[in-house]
Amino acid sequence: MNQFKLAEEPSSSELRVERACISIGRVQIVQDVSFNAQAGEFVAIIGPSGSGKTTLLKAMTGELAYSGSIRLAGMETGKLSAEYMAQMRGVLPQASQISFPLNVAEVVGLGVIDRRQGRDARARRIKDALAKVGLHGFEGRGYQELSGGEQQRVQLARVLCQVWEPVADDGSPRWLFLDEPVSSLDIKHQYQIMQLASGYAAAGGGVVAVMHDLNLTATFADRILVMKAGKRLSFGRRDDVMQADLLSDAYDFPLALTRFGQSGVPLVVPGADTAG
Repeated sequence: MNQFKLAEEPSSSELRVERACISIGRVQIVQDVSFNAQAGEFVAIIGPSGSGKTTLLKAMTGELAYSGSIRLAGMETGKLSAEYMAQMRGVLPQASQISFPLNVAEVVGLGVIDRRQGRDARARRIKDALAKVGLHGFEGRGYQELSGGEQQRVQLARVLCQVWEPVADDGSPRWLFLDEPVSSLDIKHQYQIMQLASGYAAAGGGVVAVMHDLNLTATFADRILVMKAGKRLSFGRRDDVMQADLLSDAYDFPLALTRFGQSGVPLVVPGADTAG
């Protein structure tokens, strides 16, 4: 009986987007996009600026209305309460504005939504989250005094506090939705944050990230959704998607691919006719 039940419920660990259309005002930004992401994998969304990546992410996280279907753990996200969504997914936006003079610990602590935690446990969670993003000892620093990259990592620590365990007590996966998570970071911290996200997926959570860096995408993503002009251009495993012709079409720019090291990770470079 248990084996039959597991076979009947594959959607419990899945994000499924089917023919999603999203408009802002009278302008349709995303048109008829379908793809799925499984818990345990890192899915990247790539494409040129203005292709609808962030708009699609906002619909998946419950911030924007949509038509079609977007189901998280088998449930339509547009019908889920904000409280329930907060428990099952954390969202890192492109930018976060904080006007109040909070210190780092106070900002990160905004993500601790489990009110059962005592003060000491809460402080440990904040400390551990900051350590994960390379900001050990920053608890007392003023948030407004930090660099843009440091603020971005503080915000990621806040998100991690919200969905600390990749798998909930009932066995349901939690999700990280990341919008350009390394845009303000130096190369060391880019890799640190990408490894953190990849590790979250490896521990049983789900990760969906809007990415601009194609080489970081090729290094860390399990599957990739390519968007262009609000539509899905391609979706599949990394090696199926990271093709020179496909990427050149997506970005309207000649791109070439080579293979890096023994792992064979694709490396994207400008096409030969752009040299000089």
